[in-house]
Amino acid sequence: MKNKTIHPLLWVTLFSIAMGFFESAVVIYLRTIYYPEGFVFPLKLMSHEIIITEAFRELATMIMLLGIGLLAAKKASERFAYFIYSFAIWDIFYYVFLYFILGWPSSLFTWDVLFIIPLTWVGPVIAPVINSFMMILLALFILKYSSKNICTKIILREWALLISGSLLVLYAYTEEYTNYMLGRFNLSEIIDYTSNPNVLKYATSFIPVYFKWAFFMVGATLHLIGIIHYYYRMKKNAGLIKENNNAF
Repeated sequence: MKNKTIHPLLWVTLFSIAMGFFESAVVIYLRTIYYPEGFVFPLKLMSHEIIITEAFRELATMIMLLGIGLLAAKKASERFAYFIYSFAIWDIFYYVFLYFILGWPSSLFTWDVLFIIPLTWVGPVIAPVINSFMMILLALFILKYSSKNICTKIILREWALLISGSLLVLYAYTEEYTNYMLGRFNLSEIIDYTSNPNVLKYATSFIPVYFKWAFFMVGATLHLIGIIHYYYRMKKNAGLIKENNNAF
């Protein structure tokens, strides 16, 4: 990569690592309060104020990661690349810092709460780590070929693979918890949990048992196929440009 790409990539990396530390710091505080014996399922019942704060903290984190992507570049494809790269580095280092400070997770197959917007996402730690490495790979390909002044726009076929893969991964993260909650409450009650005090109490009794690995792996495979297709298309375009330049 040329220097103009390395410089913002370095700062985006440092920013994302710092964000990962801040995220882990907040979780360490919460676990000290609610899980002094160590984090395990089922979840402890938290106050309404803490839950709302956590939801908006997640939203604020996404805005900050999106913001660094928008500020790091001018091209739409580069902005997207920096966003997913920043998201991935943040997510990986969040677990790195938790491991070195708390000794958690004990393994890559330890269950974790990943998000709570709009519903709770749960899964083994290795799953979001796999997603993060996929995002880093795609981001670096975009930035690499963008630095060569090649059009790095993602085409419809690649978007179809990436989006369909993401939907399958999302299903894997949310299926067990969603079915557990829908078995007793309707969707409006779950989203607006303040309307029924029993919703939170029931939610805290949830213990994940199985992960939809088949859906996750198919989704991750579609991601990989989309990324590989993108890479070879960029490589072919770079070769054509080089041949045209040599012809003159």
